Order: sequence, then structure tokens, then C-alpha cells
Amino acid sequence: MENPLTHEASALINFRNYTFRDPRSHGYRWVDLKHLRFPAESGEAQELLSALIGHEQFRDDYAGGGVLSEGARHGPYWLRLVTPDVYQAVNREKSAYVLWGWVNQSGDVPAELEADLQQEVFDRLAAADHIYHLSGLGNEAVHDWGRVHEHFHEFVLIDRSAGRITLLVAADD
Repeated sequence: MENPLTHEASALINFRNYTFRDPRSHGYRWVDLKHLRFPAESGEAQELLSALIGHEQFRDDYAGGGVLSEGARHGPYWLRLVTPDVYQAVNREKSAYVLWGWVNQSGDVPAELEADLQQEVFDRLAAADHIYHLSGLGNEAVHDWGRVHEHFHEFVLIDRSAGRITLLVAADD
């Protein structure tokens, strides 16, 4: 069966590209966004999550290898263990709280980075009809070198009015 999602664009916000007061405070952090279009007649959120997991763009270990069409890893996890059931519906406030906490873990960030995060991340959270957080995966789901990420936050944003699903990963390595 053909995947109903079409990769539209990707964006990367690399904290190393901004000037921090303390150059060590960026901590090799980044936010990766993958935007995919879905048809207007798409079904429920579980169907969209399943299509996202089955899409080639989901096969990214977020450790420098990029998208691997035959990849067996997704972030720190074995791909085969990531299912729609491990995503938890969350509200905008909870998702923003988690992400701002991660962003500000080493103190305030430069104004330019904050503006870019607002536009690319937090405005998208505000526009989403549904937000899902990857959770519920235990240690057995972590692949052989999956602990390269100190923090790994993944959210899926569904914006029906735009016909877009966004895979948002905020991590550090």
C-alpha cells in the first residue's frame, strides 16, 4: 500500500549556530522538523501516526546518518518497537513546558535562537489540532547505541487545516 504522506520540507535548528554567553551552554542541542502533507480525506490520528511511522522520513537515527530508507532505528529506539500506541496525546501547554524546559536547561538562550524556536516550533504547537508525545518505550526499546542522546523529545503535530503532520525532535548529543 502506498503511503498517503508526502514529504514537504525539513528544517534543522542547530544551537551551535547561535552565539551564547558561555559557548559550552549550547550543549550540542538541536531541533529537527520534518513536515509531511496528508490528503484531506485522511482518517483518524492513529492512521496518520501509523503512516508517519511507515514513512521513509521516519527512519532517522538522529545521530548524523540522516534518513536511511532501509534503516532499523528511529532516534534511540528500534524502529520495530515504535507503534502508534506509544504516542500519548498531550496538550499545547504540556508540550511547550517540556520543550521550553529543555531549551532553557543551561540558562537563557540568545534572542535570535528564541525567535527562531518561536517561529518554527512554538507557533506550530499553537496551530496544531492534535499533539502526540513519544512515550511509553522502556529500556528494551533502546537500540545498541541509542544512548548517544542525553535528552530525546519527540512530538508529532497534526494540523488538519494545513493538511500537515510535523515530526518534531528536540535532542542533544
